[in-house]
Amino acid sequence: MESWRDRAVLVVGDAMLDEWRFADSERLCREAPAPILTLRRRITAAGGAANTAVNVAALGGRALLVAPVGADVAGDELHDCLDRAGVWDRTVSEPHRPTPVKRRMLAGNQILLREDSGDPDEPLDDDGVSRLLTALSCATEELRAVTGGAAPTLVVCDYGLGALPAAVRAWLVAHRHRYATVALDAHDLADWRGLNPTVVTPSFAEATRLLARAAAGFGAPPAPTRTGGTDLHLDHPPNDPADGPSELVVGTAPGGVGRAPTGPTGEPTPAEGRVALTGDGLSVTGAGVTVNATVGAGVDRAVLAQARLAELREHTGADVVAVTLDTEGAIVGGADGAPRRSHSTPVPASHAVGAGDAYLAAMTLALAAEASLPTAAQLAQLAATITVSDTGTCVCRREDLLDALGGAPDGTAHPPLVGTGELDAIVADHRRAGRSVVFTNGCFDVLHPGHVRYLEQARALGDLLVVAVNSDASVRRLKGADRPVNPVEDRVTLLAALSCVDHVVVFEEDSPAGLIEAVRPDVYVKGGDYPPEMVPEAPLVRRLGGQVRTLGYVPDRSTSAIIDRIRAQATLDPPAAPGPASMPAAPATTAERIGGTT
Repeated sequence: MESWRDRAVLVVGDAMLDEWRFADSERLCREAPAPILTLRRRITAAGGAANTAVNVAALGGRALLVAPVGADVAGDELHDCLDRAGVWDRTVSEPHRPTPVKRRMLAGNQILLREDSGDPDEPLDDDGVSRLLTALSCATEELRAVTGGAAPTLVVCDYGLGALPAAVRAWLVAHRHRYATVALDAHDLADWRGLNPTVVTPSFAEATRLLARAAAGFGAPPAPTRTGGTDLHLDHPPNDPADGPSELVVGTAPGGVGRAPTGPTGEPTPAEGRVALTGDGLSVTGAGVTVNATVGAGVDRAVLAQARLAELREHTGADVVAVTLDTEGAIVGGADGAPRRSHSTPVPASHAVGAGDAYLAAMTLALAAEASLPTAAQLAQLAATITVSDTGTCVCRREDLLDALGGAPDGTAHPPLVGTGELDAIVADHRRAGRSVVFTNGCFDVLHPGHVRYLEQARALGDLLVVAVNSDASVRRLKGADRPVNPVEDRVTLLAALSCVDHVVVFEEDSPAGLIEAVRPDVYVKGGDYPPEMVPEAPLVRRLGGQVRTLGYVPDRSTSAIIDRIRAQATLDPPAAPGPASMPAAPATTAERIGGTT
């Protein structure tokens, strides 16, 4: 985060004004069953691309905004919001296009209604496009000048309000080389093919839209479908909000517009290659995505998003794809093909307005600063999560993010060695910070490279790794009277020193079931070559909503094998009598090489 300071970021896209009106209501109107409202407070905030720029500035970056803004009262208020936030305002005045405004009326922090106004009905004229392109070019050079010639970062926010017509999109694609890191947040990602961004952050609905358009050939000639239609068709459900998709229905056209597919779902024809099947109402096949709106609420969106990350990367040309799942967190994937899941805390919808802008800003700054993908994903989720504590447009400030991180390398103020009684509260703290929890257990008697590789692989499955270690008495019951070789104090000290391990806890029982109940891990990991179904704890983990994964052992790397080799070596080379003359001059024995004793 230190390297975020004054990092040059150019934000371009649809800017709007958020207006919040807070009122009291003590009685109903006589003319109709409606509350009578008394206005108490009114606040305004930057919205859309403007709020993304505000979040970049609040997190310590140097944000510059280029966007068309109306020459009206709402535009003046938006300029004031940008000035207060320290955003470099390079917006383009459009006298004939109003500034989009979202007005919310609240009583007791409950949104009663939202009025949208100023959505431009007309596209930018040729003069407006020309002035916007000039502003983009000048802003890019301005940021290069203040950073000593370094290429700036670009963030594109396309919410379909007309700020980024085809000519502007073509210019950004043609000048992609002028920007080091490019982040894209667009309602219709297919419009940006060729940009090859560093990261895209679609919602689940936007990702679904892209997959369906890809299955239809991005406008290729219509192809017959098994339901008798001529092409895949996407339509918003009737109750879908006007400011962006929440869910999409994929049906057939003509005749199927807006309707869920009829007939059996989830059964592809023999010619289709099934990729995944995630619950009633949603099937993923080689031909695309089918969402049945009547049962879509039961769909596991995270599983679907994870199954299609590679395709989303291919269709967008992005290095990183982060599919945001609102209250369910996000699924993030990069070139290594390893999906990363982050979690969020469910909050009222009025608390989450603009949380996606905070996520986008933090993700962009982290990747621009060359953070690893797990770190960038964790910081982005944390930035979004800590902003949703109250009603209003979300802005994550640098100080708040640092406070949430607690100053510790792993993002918490908790020590690595913890007691069973502390574990509940510690895990709850991590979950509030948006982290997914991986849990494993074992004796870890003689720590060896197989253990290290196993724990590193386990840590890669989530944001936090908790290792439960059998006590000495528990090991004796499981392994025999001559085990453990190393006491539990030594075993947990070595485990806690590994960078891939976040917390270590000791348990006395023969089974970790009690700790699993307390931790409720997102992923439970065991070592072995058997399938997850044979893990004794699997039914419990799944009942608690988690996944079970097994990781294969490293050949010839086991505690028992090491102990056998030490004993064999001790038999071949009995110790000499004490004294200086008996000090070995030959190469170190196996025991000495691994730091062990017989």
